[in-house]
Amino acid sequence: MEWTDEGIVLGVRRHGESSAIVELLTRQHGRHLGLVRGGASSRLRPLLQPGNSVSAVWRARLDEHLGTYAIEGLKLRAATLLGSSHGVYGVTHLASIARLLPERDPHEDIFAQLEHSLDDFDDIGSAAVHVIHFELAMLAELGFGLALENCAVTGETADLIYVSPKSGGAVSRGAGEPWRDRLLRLPPFLRHGGTASELTDDDLQDGFRLTGLFLLRHVLEPRGQVHSDARAGFINALTRQQAKAAFPAP
Repeated sequence: MEWTDEGIVLGVRRHGESSAIVELLTRQHGRHLGLVRGGASSRLRPLLQPGNSVSAVWRARLDEHLGTYAIEGLKLRAATLLGSSHGVYGVTHLASIARLLPERDPHEDIFAQLEHSLDDFDDIGSAAVHVIHFELAMLAELGFGLALENCAVTGETADLIYVSPKSGGAVSRGAGEPWRDRLLRLPPFLRHGGTASELTDDDLQDGFRLTGLFLLRHVLEPRGQVHSDARAGFINALTRQQAKAAFPAP
């Protein structure tokens, strides 16, 4: 068995004295592990960092075997990504939720979205928007997508500013007003046709509150898991940056 594919490094663990087991999210073969001989060497370690894009040739005698990877670097983002606290936490968190995908099951749209997110991760505000969108995409990919294009009560498509914490459906201003204290806020950048051009600090916090609730309820808790420490670390880094921008040092 042999195939060649592009992959994004999700994680690496040492195997023996000099090898490593590498976990990739590949474009056509999904989340896939393989053994890299010499993966612990000084030559290969820089390639096998989370967030890097690589070209991988996977070989095994049988399809169900772990197999081996021969890997070459394509886009080595890790040095930049791991140079900031939000980058370290963000990449670690994105990898942790990508691991929720079933192994060896292709998810090309998720691969493309992860790749796009990592390419635009320098600014913490842009990174936060990408993380929230990726969490929404993962909910949809796992069968728990939120219905944010129509009001769950009236069917209207305009003035959607709330989300029902029970159904995950959007709710319009008029329909939700009597229950506003029980509803989640739908930030403008997540509304149908919305953009992140006029983003506020509250918008980002509301976005994380929204995706966090449904990820925990539908995906993590049924698996006996909770949100990763990396997610909390990323949000804390975002909060610190927001506070610093609001109250700059004299």
